[in-house]
Amino acid sequence: MIHELEKEEDEISFRRRVLHGRIDILRAELVARLREQVSAGEAQLADVGRLSEILTAKAAPSDPE
Repeated sequence: MIHELEKEEDEISFRRRVLHGRIDILRAELVARLREQVSAGEAQLADVGRLSEILTAKAAPSDPE
């Protein structure tokens, strides 16, 4: 039973690493596309630091009023 669970854990771990790799590739593509848009004047960069804080619940979203 231990061997079966270790095998299952290895399979899950492998799948997780594959998914993280795919996520990294997609993030890199998003960054590249955003840079192109900013260079072309089609988009503005957001306050990434502030957004990161909000997403990690370190800070509450600012009040729009």
